[in-house]
Amino acid sequence: MAHYLFNSSGGDRQQATALLRAKMWGVSPDERYCDDLAPGDFALIYVPAPEAEFIGCAELATAVHEWTTSVDAAYPGDSLSGVLLSHVEEWDPALPMDTVVQRIDPTASNPLVQANAAVGFQLGVVRITGDEYESALALSHDARRS
Repeated sequence: MAHYLFNSSGGDRQQATALLRAKMWGVSPDERYCDDLAPGDFALIYVPAPEAEFIGCAELATAVHEWTTSVDAAYPGDSLSGVLLSHVEEWDPALPMDTVVQRIDPTASNPLVQANAAVGFQLGVVRITGDEYESALALSHDARRS
């Protein structure tokens, strides 16, 4: 089991929310981790600036595959391939990137974390650690209890 961040292309929160609700996420065949994504993996769903927020999480139900005709008709996007999602959580309130960064890198000593926090993620799929995933999940659950 691996952990990923799915970066919403173009920063469109409505589109990202529609994909979560459809339990589908588009992944291009040339995406960096395309061949690594597998059922049982987990993903945080991120909407880049200006929101810079995590809006949910999900478990992957499938590996990346081309959409079938029936699935393509239901897919609320323009990607020709992707993954199906299960155990989707839509977070309300969303979790700001700054809050997650403070938890996973409190001393601001990890240059990769700090660079991604400053300029956003450059890829559609980013591999993260299990601890980073669990930290974001815990923060989200705490925020919803408040």
